[in-house]
Parts: sequence; C-alpha cells; structure tokens
Amino acid sequence: MAIFEKTIRSQNFDTLLHRLEREIVDGSWSAELEASSDFKEGSARCSVRVFERYSMVGGNRLSLTLTLFQNADSPIRLSAITAGGSQAVFFKVNTLGEETFLDEVKELLEERL
Repeated sequence: MAIFEKTIRSQNFDTLLHRLEREIVDGSWSAELEASSDFKEGSARCSVRVFERYSMVGGNRLSLTLTLFQNADSPIRLSAITAGGSQAVFFKVNTLGEETFLDEVKELLEERL
C-alpha cells in the first residue's frame, strides 16, 4: 500500500476532480473508474473515486482510491491510496505496481497545479 496526501490551493473542486478522473483513465491502457461516491453536508463536500488497472510488473490488478475534501472555500485536501499488486499470501512482495500508479497521480498534480 502506498499513500500520498496533498493540500491544494486556488483550484476549483469540480474542475480538479473531473480532470483527475479523465487523466488517470487516459494515462493507462487498462485503467478504469470502478466506483464513485459524493457527499455534501452544509458547505463541506467529499468525493471518493476508485480506479483499477492491470500491473504489468506484478502481473495482476491493483486499485487507487482518490479522495477530495473541501469545506467552504478552504483548500482542497487530496488523499490517494493504492492497494493490491502483491502475489504473496501472508506478506507483501512486489509493491512496485502500487508505487508506480501513485507516482503517476503525483506527476499529474505537479504538471497541472
């Protein structure tokens, strides 16, 4: 499992969310948006997206859970967590696919923000 968190300022929540959805799927021949959920309570909102893709390195599929949270006009909080990509039964081996998937999200954010 690999985790990346970032505070994002001066970005529109919906624009950022839709851009990440599109570019994560477009960035890999096997990536798909598997599930989504959106919450709003007063001026706070939270969007969760789960992506899945095939890992050539591990020879299996892995997932990326992307969460965006914002309260009113405060900065957007982003959390990206990858999971899967291991073939062992009792311990994790070969987490390169997870880290690669997460690195691609980091690069998207660095290029766009």
